[in-house]
Amino acid sequence: MATEGPVTCRVQVAEHPRLLKLKEMFNSKFGSIPKFYVRAPGRVNIIGEHIDYCGYSVLPMAVEQDMLIAVEPVKTHTLQLANTNPLYPDFSTGTNNIQIDKTKPLWHNYFLCGFKGIQEHFGLSDLAGMNCLVDGTIPPSSGLSSSSALVCCAGLVTLTVLGMNLSKVELAEICAKSERYIGTEGGGMDQSISFLAEEGTAKLIEFSPLRATDVKLPSGAVFVIANSCVEMNKAATSHFNIRVMECRLAAKHFLVSLTHQILVSGLLPRETNLKHGPSAVYLPPPRTVDKALTCFLVLRAQNRLSSLLEVLLAKHKNLQWDKVLQLEEVQTKLGVSLEEMLLITEDALHPEPYSPEEVCRCLGVSLLELQTQILSPNTQDVLIFKLYQRAKHVYSEAARVLQFKKICEEAPDNMVQLLGELMNQSHESCRDMYECSCPELDQLVDICRTFGAQGSRLTGAGWGGCTVSLVPADKLPSFLANVQEAYYQSGDRRLAPEKQSLFATKPGGGALVFLEA
Repeated sequence: MATEGPVTCRVQVAEHPRLLKLKEMFNSKFGSIPKFYVRAPGRVNIIGEHIDYCGYSVLPMAVEQDMLIAVEPVKTHTLQLANTNPLYPDFSTGTNNIQIDKTKPLWHNYFLCGFKGIQEHFGLSDLAGMNCLVDGTIPPSSGLSSSSALVCCAGLVTLTVLGMNLSKVELAEICAKSERYIGTEGGGMDQSISFLAEEGTAKLIEFSPLRATDVKLPSGAVFVIANSCVEMNKAATSHFNIRVMECRLAAKHFLVSLTHQILVSGLLPRETNLKHGPSAVYLPPPRTVDKALTCFLVLRAQNRLSSLLEVLLAKHKNLQWDKVLQLEEVQTKLGVSLEEMLLITEDALHPEPYSPEEVCRCLGVSLLELQTQILSPNTQDVLIFKLYQRAKHVYSEAARVLQFKKICEEAPDNMVQLLGELMNQSHESCRDMYECSCPELDQLVDICRTFGAQGSRLTGAGWGGCTVSLVPADKLPSFLANVQEAYYQSGDRRLAPEKQSLFATKPGGGALVFLEA
C-alpha cells in the first residue's frame, strides 16, 4: 500500500550471493559488518516521456536492475561513502554541512541529495554518521534511472538510520524534490515508481496528489530493453532543463496569447493592457470580462465565435500566467480535453522558434526577469525556444498514456498491435516534436521493429540510453538474436561486451530494507 512504508525483510545473507559479496567487501573496506541493506530499483518507462514535470500521468514499471547499499551507523558525525565500482572514488563529509555541487554531478552527490532530503524534511541538523558501500547494477546514463534509484536508496538509508517512518508516497515526494539539488528540474516519475512499484504489474503514476494504479500488461508479449550505448547524463548537460523551461514558457505563453486573441477578436476593449509588471495578472478586470461575456452571448447566437474563444471566455477570470508552471495547469484551468488542447496549441503558438526577446514581449517582462525569475541557471543563455513543438508532444503523449491504460483494461484481441502503435507514435513525437532522440536510438528502434517488435521507442530522458520494445512472446528468441547481431555486432560498430545490454524484463518490486536474520 502507498500509505505504508517500504517493506523490511529478514534474510539469510549467506543464501544471497550478491548480499554476501557486498558484506565481505564492506568488511574489507570498513573493518566491520553492515547492520542492514537497502535496495531501490531502476525503472523503464513504457510510455509517457517528458510529461511528468508537466503534471501528466506516466506509465513505468520497475526493473530487476537496482542500487543496493550496505550500511553501518556510526557514532561520529561523518558520512563515508564507497562504491564497489572502482570508477567511482570514495567520498567523505560531515553530516551537519552537506554541500552539493550542481556543476559536477559526481556519483556521491546523488546520495547526498537523498540524505539531505530526509534531513531537511525532519528539520535535523546534527545527524549521526554512517559507513555505506554502494553496489549498482543499473547501467549509468542509460535512461533506466540509475541516479534516481541512488537518491531513493540514500533517502531510505537515512530514514532507517534515524529510526523514523514515512509512507512510500512521502518518500517518493521527498526524493523527487531533493534530486533537484543536483540541478535537474525533473518530475516525480522515477522516484515514485522506485518506491511504489509492485512485482507483476506496471503502474499508472498520477500527480497532485501522487498516486499509483495497477496496469495489467498483455500476457502474450514481453518488454525488451536495448541499450544504445550512447550515454547521456541529464545533470551534466542543459538538454533536459531546456525542455523543462520550454514547457514552462509554453504554459505561460498560452494564457497571454489566448487573452490577446480575445482582444483582437473584438470581445474585449482595445485599450485592455496585457503588459503589466512581471508579477501582475495578465487579464482584464472583472467588469471588462463581464462586458466581454455579454458580447460573447450575442456573437454565439450569431455563430460568430470559435469554440476556442468560447472555452477561454468561460474560464477567463481564473487564468493567471505568472502562477502557471505546468502545461497540465493550462488544460485544467480551461476545462478542455487533451484533444482540444492540441487544437488550441495550433491557435495559441506558432511553429517557428521563439527568441528570448519575443517571449519577453509576450509576457511583459525584461530579459533579466526572464533569466532570473523563470529560467533555470543553466538555460539562461538559450537563444531559441520551440514552444509549439514541445506543447504538441506533451499533450499528444499525455493522451497516449491514457489510451495505453484503456487498451490494457479492455484487452481487445489486437491489444499488442494497438499498444505497439502507441509506442511507435510516442517515439516519433519524441524524435520530431521533442527532439530528444539521437541517430543511434533511431537506428536501434528501426532494427527492433524490423525483427518483430510491435512497438519500439526510446525510454528515459533520451539523447542516448535505452529503447523499450513490445515483442510477441513467441518471437522473443529470434528477436534477441537478430538485434544482437544487427546492432551490437555489425561491421565497425562492434561494442565491448560490458557495454551490451539487451534483455527481456518484467515488472519488479519497489524499494525495501534487508536485515540479516
